[in-house]
Amino acid sequence: MSRKRSDRSDPYLSQATGAAEPAERDVETVAVSLSELAYGRILDMLFGRELPAGAFVSQNDLVKLIGVPVAPLRDALRVLQTEGLLTIHPRSGIRFLKADFELARNTYQLRSILERPAVRAFAESAPEEQFDTLIARHQRGMDALERDGFTASIAAEIVAIDATLHFEIIGALGNPLIVSTHRRVHNYLQLIRLDRTLTAPIVMRTLREHMTLLEACKARDADAAEAALQTHFSNALQRTLGIF
Repeated sequence: MSRKRSDRSDPYLSQATGAAEPAERDVETVAVSLSELAYGRILDMLFGRELPAGAFVSQNDLVKLIGVPVAPLRDALRVLQTEGLLTIHPRSGIRFLKADFELARNTYQLRSILERPAVRAFAESAPEEQFDTLIARHQRGMDALERDGFTASIAAEIVAIDATLHFEIIGALGNPLIVSTHRRVHNYLQLIRLDRTLTAPIVMRTLREHMTLLEACKARDADAAEAALQTHFSNALQRTLGIF
């Protein structure tokens, strides 16, 4: 299953001996597509609170909820279990992960390990236009927040701003293995944030922390960028731990 969400495609799977017949390849393509569909729908429902975190659900119920056959659903569930988002209990059901203090702490620790070297590379090598685009988008978000307050549309834009910044930082390393791991971390973050209540002051602090980081990057000051990132993560962790 080669998914855009977490880039888990395995190049070795395509090196199986013997070429498949066209009809066989069509069947395999459909199976993979349905598995990817199931994977995406499960995550969407989990992060959209349609599947409650920590819920215990039978396989039959998931088939009805997700709308795909059992075989591709099982493929998706196995991948999600490998990623740590659920546990499969044979002949019983599926337990979805519930965020807790330990998961939050471990997630931010791994995030720091991945992004600290990445932000140095980002500050040193990313084109100035990339910084300008990110800074302008942050400024628009801050202006909208001050003007309109914390609305649903602004909330969606803030989530997108945050994801874009951190994925662009990690992309500076040019390492697909790290990108894949970072996507997994991002899924944990989304799970952790399900229990968090955002307010305009919290969001504004986050955006200002981002701006400090981006200004250091634009100045090509890798030390200041890394320090700003670490401060941002420390503050974000403290904000997150307040929900447990």
